[in-house]
Amino acid sequence: MGWQEHYRRRDALDAVIASGGELSVPEPFTDLDELLLALHHRWSMRLAGRLELAVTAAERDPDLDRARAVGEAWRASAADNAALRRILERHADRPVLRERVDAERRALADVAGLTAPGDAAEDRAAVGAAFLALVETRPRRNPVERLLRRLAPSA
Repeated sequence: MGWQEHYRRRDALDAVIASGGELSVPEPFTDLDELLLALHHRWSMRLAGRLELAVTAAERDPDLDRARAVGEAWRASAADNAALRRILERHADRPVLRERVDAERRALADVAGLTAPGDAAEDRAAVGAAFLALVETRPRRNPVERLLRRLAPSA
């Protein structure tokens, strides 16, 4: 892809996001799946930058809770990209996005320190989904404790 194509795709994504999610497929995209993949890629890149900063801050400051830092990074990314998040959430059940949503959940669980890459993928995705549910509801004090309570109601 040359620079002209890059800018055409960027401008088309900007227009879709600015439209509030009217998903008619603009040029240069060929179908809805290709458009959704490009939108998800944009979200992933923005989230990854914030997560990297959060993890670095947590590694430097032993008093900073890693899970809390990751949750705050996700919330800040979602707030800064609210229209993009709405579009992706509206289409999260489409087959083209399901695998990417699960991959994001696994990554969140790993980065927050709640799972390890060697754990079963299904378990990591489930922990990531529970963590994300807590993050989206704005945890009161300790997101890890709330996550554990949600995963094990007897805890």
